Amino acid sequence: MKPRLLDAYCGAGGATRGYQQAGFYVVGIDIAPQPHYCGDEFIQGDALEMLADLDWLAGFDAIHASPPCQHYSSATAWRGDRDKHPDLIDPVRKLLKAVGLPWVLENVEAAPLTGVVLCGSQFNLEVRRHRGFETSWTFDMGLRPACQHNGLKAFEHKQERAYADAMGCTWMNTTEARQTIPPAYAEFIGRQLIDQLEYRAVVGEA
Repeated sequence: MKPRLLDAYCGAGGATRGYQQAGFYVVGIDIAPQPHYCGDEFIQGDALEMLADLDWLAGFDAIHASPPCQHYSSATAWRGDRDKHPDLIDPVRKLLKAVGLPWVLENVEAAPLTGVVLCGSQFNLEVRRHRGFETSWTFDMGLRPACQHNGLKAFEHKQERAYADAMGCTWMNTTEARQTIPPAYAEFIGRQLIDQLEYRAVVGEA
């Protein structure tokens, strides 16, 4: 059986698709309907509340969480309305740590995460899309190259369909793609997460 991963704040499933490619069965949670969600199961609900339900979370092997990024977004900083959006990084991190499962916390580059920042250029994508990742284990970048993103695409217009396709999110519309990450990021992280689960299984049996 595939390990079960919870994708909290899943949106249309950019992270979900990557974790599926890494070998997970993925259940997504989002407060809004997600008609294009690509995962194995979808639950409409409040992710923060469900991350606090330890009994329910016992049915999973790992958790990925991508809380709304507006509080740390460059767009809200430019508009001067950042404080109108809740800062969910610390509340979500505390819940993840309380669960006791391996976890991944993802957000925009400016968010206060302790970990790594991934760029599309590291995965041969024609997009920048810098995103930060904090993990419950010591993350290994391996031989992944440094960013080389001069000339790569960034969102410049709200109807930029080519950007969504370049990220590998071909099943999404442009609005959905603006709120997600390239599946390649989550697949890369997911393969390390599989290793963590295998290690935990060995240690637990020892």
